[in-house]
Amino acid sequence: MRRTLALLMSTLLVLSWSSKASAQLAAAKEGPIVYGHHHLNTTNIEAHKKFFVETLGGKVVKIGTNNTEVVEFPNVLIFFRSTQAPTGGSRGTTVNHIGFSVPNLRQVVDKIKANGFQMITNTESPGREVKDDIAGPLQPGGASIAFALAPDDLKVELVEAKQQTIPIALHHVHFFNPKNTDMQAWYVKTFGAAARTGGPFPSATLPGVALNFSPSTDPVVGTQGRALDHVGFEVKNLEAFCKKLEADGIKFAVPYRTVPALGIAIAFITDPWGTYIEMTEGLDKVP
Repeated sequence: MRRTLALLMSTLLVLSWSSKASAQLAAAKEGPIVYGHHHLNTTNIEAHKKFFVETLGGKVVKIGTNNTEVVEFPNVLIFFRSTQAPTGGSRGTTVNHIGFSVPNLRQVVDKIKANGFQMITNTESPGREVKDDIAGPLQPGGASIAFALAPDDLKVELVEAKQQTIPIALHHVHFFNPKNTDMQAWYVKTFGAAARTGGPFPSATLPGVALNFSPSTDPVVGTQGRALDHVGFEVKNLEAFCKKLEADGIKFAVPYRTVPALGIAIAFITDPWGTYIEMTEGLDKVP
């Protein structure tokens, strides 16, 4: 309970933001539920800023009375908890990695290496031909990919999208689970994501993001306390949505509550396999 209350207070702090913080949640107008943010536990925020800002091109936004720093990309915000070192990286958890799309993969990979970060494409791309830290497409017409380790062993995938007109954008969140098809079905049912089959793994889509679900031969643990502590969804009419979840038997780690001074509502749940999930309402409405 003490940990949950501390997490809630941390969340309320980072939601006390200036107007710039919601600028990149452009997908919010496209559906009742969209992806909103990643929340990271960190040992060194400056190292994360070097990776996500200097290297990948995210934008720093200072929010709240303490000028808490958040990094924004198109359709996703990244929050950092500097007071809590992670208990481990993202690999081995239910959310193995996060993914961004870029129009020029070689350029980004070279910058990652030049800035001193480790590429792990060779070990993380089974079934693909890897050359100079870039894995080729699985099939003709497919995308090339690469994997890097951000600080605190956070695994990050870069997907080449040559027709993309912006330098970088949210692409996917990749779940690993021995029961990956059950996990896909849960996210489809719970968040209204559109199921997609036929690729190398089941997936589901929401505006601005793909949720991918790979099978894992090894057991996985929940996200809370790890480098990627929780994922976040922006939900229209969150109070009614929470009542629906309760009717479906879903338990809340932090029940629905409002922050009247900010016009924001929040709630936390955990999926059946241990992924910690924050739901918010109002990120797209902050003036």
